Amino acid sequence: MSVLIWLIPVAIGMGGLGLLAFMWSLKSGQFDDLDGAAERILMDDDKPIVPKGYAEDEAEEGADGEATGEKSR
Repeated sequence: MSVLIWLIPVAIGMGGLGLLAFMWSLKSGQFDDLDGAAERILMDDDKPIVPKGYAEDEAEEGADGEATGEKSR
């Protein structure tokens, strides 16, 4: 029973710290733009990545999937 004397204030203190952290995140703007990151992942504005060592004609393969250069991968 004497453990409750320690556990109740610790629980109240941890709840207060959680509340303070939540209030800080609201004040600092953590929840301002909830949809921005979700929409940004869908936008495809990156250039295609061509590995080093590939020439431009090797990067564009034929319909059958075979490379046109001497290097075979």
